[in-house]
Amino acid sequence: MIFEDPLFLWGIPLVLFYGILRYIRCFRGGPAVLFSDIGLFDGLGRVESYFPDFLLGAMRLICLCLLLIGLARPKGRGERERITEGIDIMLAVDVSGSMRSLDFKPHDRLDAAKIAVKHFIKNRENDRIGMVIFATHAFTQCPLTLDYEVLLRLVDEIEIGMIDENSTAIGTGLAISAERLRRSDADSKVIVLLTDGRNNAGKVDPLTAAKAAKTLGIRVYTIGAGSKDGGMIPWDHPIWGRQYVPVKDDIDEELLEHIAEYTGGVYRRAVNLEALKDIYADISAMEKTELSFLEYTEENYYPWFVMLPFVLVCFETWMRYTIFRKVP
Repeated sequence: MIFEDPLFLWGIPLVLFYGILRYIRCFRGGPAVLFSDIGLFDGLGRVESYFPDFLLGAMRLICLCLLLIGLARPKGRGERERITEGIDIMLAVDVSGSMRSLDFKPHDRLDAAKIAVKHFIKNRENDRIGMVIFATHAFTQCPLTLDYEVLLRLVDEIEIGMIDENSTAIGTGLAISAERLRRSDADSKVIVLLTDGRNNAGKVDPLTAAKAAKTLGIRVYTIGAGSKDGGMIPWDHPIWGRQYVPVKDDIDEELLEHIAEYTGGVYRRAVNLEALKDIYADISAMEKTELSFLEYTEENYYPWFVMLPFVLVCFETWMRYTIFRKVP
């Protein structure tokens, strides 16, 4: 047990010292009531008991001591073993221009991906999660973290145009995600890569990045986002205003399947928002690792040391005016 304000404990010796002085004086005896003539009491003998005064006084001293202990704010600390699930996960998300496609109505592909990713994050516990975004280039939007609130805010900030959107560097995005997991000491390391296109930029070949991931013990789950009929991308014409340009299905499913199978993951295709949510939920269900760690606990005891004196004072008052009532 520890105390946040231990200075209050110095009042306990003072209370006890006062109690000792009071009862020394009490046991010395002395007249309770003065009379000019005590002849009326001849033959009654002398009957006196110090027990009621001692008991009631002791109860008040105990109340004061308990109250001082409560004011010192005692706390108890301990530890217990807790078994939970935890892995390190990097989310790689395509932010190339084709992610504007509106085939995930009423959302475009990127907004649908952000909704599904946020749902995935909210359903994880005790996992470190990070995020990489990629288009022509790639960079880390958020390193591995347990601060899900910060991660969710960074997911909301993702927009097309943060990186040159004219091409897709799947290999670079995968390589940077693997690099973020390279120093991880977790038993399970996972990359979830979402794209709607094929690798046409970057200096890192996707298969080379997949080999590096496998060497590091990382499983890669790949997701192809987009309907097989393609979609429409909004474009603001300088004269004619908002126009919609058709985009064809260009997902390199063969590559994504090979990356997933080679690293021990799974490839899935999402054609709408609900399917995308289900894919992330399935990946979340597959990736469960049991971990054991010590959890340190802290409990405040001061409410008990404040409530107990109140109960004792009520009980002492009741006894003083009932069982040990004095009649002058």
